[in-house]
Amino acid sequence: MRHGKKVNHLGRKTAHRKAMLANMACSLIEHKRINTTVAKAKALKRFVEPIITKAKAENNLTTEKGTHNRRIAFKSLRDKLAVTELFSAVSEKVADRPGGYTRIIKLGNRLGDNADMAMIELVDFNELYNADKAKKKTTRRSRRGSGTKANVPPVAVEEVKTESIDTEVKADDSEE
Repeated sequence: MRHGKKVNHLGRKTAHRKAMLANMACSLIEHKRINTTVAKAKALKRFVEPIITKAKAENNLTTEKGTHNRRIAFKSLRDKLAVTELFSAVSEKVADRPGGYTRIIKLGNRLGDNADMAMIELVDFNELYNADKAKKKTTRRSRRGSGTKANVPPVAVEEVKTESIDTEVKADDSEE
């Protein structure tokens, strides 16, 4: 039974597990996505999301609170370059997101030992997923039908079509 056991120990001692998660979090912040096993990805998600929340809160607070949050993040990450990247680029991208900064995508099994593999990535840095959502927000339709079609007279559209057909016919005649 696993009553009250909320931490996945990942088959490692405490110091080894904390060092591994810190290194993986630094790689995730630096490269924006990494490949790992599903169990490590889930553990990393629980490790890195509170740190990103602290980085995001730094923008809204005074300098003293910002310095305190940087020190808390440095205590967990232990890498000055990763903390700088986290508090500059990553915190700006996730400023309007209320949570859920990472996404886990399962990739299948590893060839050598058949371990379940996954890709964990920062959600706002994936251009493929975010491009579709941006397009959906820009298109809006009115119920009254007073769009751009009502402003353009239909005669002008017909004239353009007939002129293009006439030029194509003249071009075909000149080739013979």
